Amino acid sequence: MNILALESSATACSAALCEDETLLAQSFQHCGLTHSVTLMPMVEDMLKNCGHTLQTADVIAVAAGPGSFTGLRIGVAAAKGLAWAADKPCAACSTLASMAWPLAHLAGAEICAAMDARRSQVYNARFRAAGDGLERLTPDRAIGLDELAAELKISGKPQILVGDGAVLCYTTLSKLGLAVRLAPPHLRLQSAWGVARCALDLARTGGLTTAAGLAPVYHRLSQAERERNERLERGDHT
Repeated sequence: MNILALESSATACSAALCEDETLLAQSFQHCGLTHSVTLMPMVEDMLKNCGHTLQTADVIAVAAGPGSFTGLRIGVAAAKGLAWAADKPCAACSTLASMAWPLAHLAGAEICAAMDARRSQVYNARFRAAGDGLERLTPDRAIGLDELAAELKISGKPQILVGDGAVLCYTTLSKLGLAVRLAPPHLRLQSAWGVARCALDLARTGGLTTAAGLAPVYHRLSQAERERNERLERGDHT
């Protein structure tokens, strides 16, 4: 099964083409450029350079959330467009599970995936590496750093931190004496290979969707929505 995967949920942007678990090609950028400008040229150049086309992909996968509101919309819109044009099924992949997949080979290790959600919160999920897969320990969620710290104290298990929020978590949690360590830099940030591997599991378990059904999963209201609700609670209807 050939899977074309897109990742634009945070500051890094990438695309990958995999045949089952084998990475055929990947393009990765972490240079601050706008994903709406870089993502589709990355996809087009990658497919051309490895001798594939959109038609040779069996599934279009995307990191559907949580993550940056703008980044998720860009990635999901791109995936929907590609899937509609080629009449392909889609995989709406958890960004957090996708980040954990590159460490799945560390059997028995606990992986704490984190993205900076601002306001002293992270988007987070925890997993246990099973060697050939992941065991989910928590749902995807937006959680305060203090709440995450309390959960890890109860767990008592060492954690490997991945994601663009890993350094933030390490700085906070290590000061509290928790057993946390950063994943190596080349495995820490979000990548499209993780999305493709997550998509393969969805395909094997009947979890694919259509282009029409593909949608971002935000896990939290946007800042504009939060501010609007705060105004309404104050009785300000302007």
